Amino acid sequence: MHEKFQNKYRISSSRLQTWNYASEGIYFITINTKNRIRFFGQIDDGKMQLSELGRIVEDEWLKTPIIRPDMNLVLGEFVVMPDHFHAVLSIGQNTYNQLDPIFRGNIFSAQSNNLPSIIRGFKSAVTTNARKLETITKNPKSLVFEWQPRYHDHVIRNADEYYRISQYIRNNPSNWHQ
Repeated sequence: MHEKFQNKYRISSSRLQTWNYASEGIYFITINTKNRIRFFGQIDDGKMQLSELGRIVEDEWLKTPIIRPDMNLVLGEFVVMPDHFHAVLSIGQNTYNQLDPIFRGNIFSAQSNNLPSIIRGFKSAVTTNARKLETITKNPKSLVFEWQPRYHDHVIRNADEYYRISQYIRNNPSNWHQ
């Protein structure tokens, strides 16, 4: 649904409005490249072959819990695909999600130390490293790396869903051409 903000149309948030994204939880995340350009590598025989930028995506994701040790993050299954990235991320109990209940809702929550801030930092780090790589390789301007502005998330609600999503991520490369 399109709303107006300061007299301009904007796209409503796709986030679950009743959920605080700093809360303890397990999240399934999908982030696409802009225009689904295949920057991250290719699938050969059902296996993902990472490009240099694909390796950067993988490395930056692996750094996520190290960069944010105070958030009690645990990485689940993840896969870098030619034009997107899937991951399961768990945010554990931490200082930021143990605030007084009146401050837990999205309206009052700071926009840091939550899922959107993690994704923002990850996308920014990958983009910064992509720009360095483009400078070194003299990449043509028509192929400048960009992320799609938004991302998809899903709050995983039970063990069956966790298993199904983890299997989907694990099998994504072998199902690529279907």
